[in-house]
Amino acid sequence: MKSLTEHLWMHTPTKRAFVNITRQVEDLVQKSGVREGIVLCNAMHITASVFINDDESGLHRDFERWLEKLAPHEPTAQYAHNNGEDNADAHLKRQIMGREVVIAITNGKLDFGPWEQIFYGEFDGQRRKRVLVKIIGE
Repeated sequence: MKSLTEHLWMHTPTKRAFVNITRQVEDLVQKSGVREGIVLCNAMHITASVFINDDESGLHRDFERWLEKLAPHEPTAQYAHNNGEDNADAHLKRQIMGREVVIAITNGKLDFGPWEQIFYGEFDGQRRKRVLVKIIGE
């Protein structure tokens, strides 16, 4: 069995962002030499997410609006967690969008459905964070 563990370092210039990390994960699958197996990608921070969806800008704007309705940033006083911080909404947004994804590797490639891509979701950015990529297989 082969395995590879790498970290993708993220530093978004904005507080919230969606970053397509598919190409980086594909490159790591190639580096690993795994032909049949799985890849795990997970955000290593509690205010960030990794998820799979379509890479379409209108959908990303819809995510932004939907998440802001479900967990609005303002007023920050509405959250018990915001005791000296202002990122309680980021924790809730991460919970909704998820922590990780697992993708099958078939014939040395990510085995996606139509339009699927891997995204890093940042909800409290402007600082350095990481995504774990763990590849296991033959």
